[in-house]
Amino acid sequence: MHSPIILFDGVCNLCEGVVKFVIKRDKEAVFRFASLQSENGQALLKKHQLDHENFDSFVLAFDENVYVKSEAALKTASFLPFPMNMLRIMLIIPRPIRDAVYSFIARNRYKWFGKKDSCMLPDSSVRKRFLE
Repeated sequence: MHSPIILFDGVCNLCEGVVKFVIKRDKEAVFRFASLQSENGQALLKKHQLDHENFDSFVLAFDENVYVKSEAALKTASFLPFPMNMLRIMLIIPRPIRDAVYSFIARNRYKWFGKKDSCMLPDSSVRKRFLE
């Protein structure tokens, strides 16, 4: 089994916050990370025939499967310890409804949470978990 990889918008403050949230709770260091803008992120998007120009979703790549939008978020939560892993129950909500909520937040994330000029730089304690 390969480590799940989270691709995230590297200039989005909300997305960076989510990555930090996952890292803090991922005590087994299961996840690997790459920004959507990075070479590795772009290569994974192209490999799975996903839009590599518009960064409106974070992506979870795991065991040759790729999940986007609400499914990526909920599957990511399922790897985390209790109580975050209980969020997977929301997978029973039909995807169009979940993705509509996700897309609304994604469209407004820069306005609500802000945006940086460059991708986040992980500190030395977690740098090895980020794909070069």
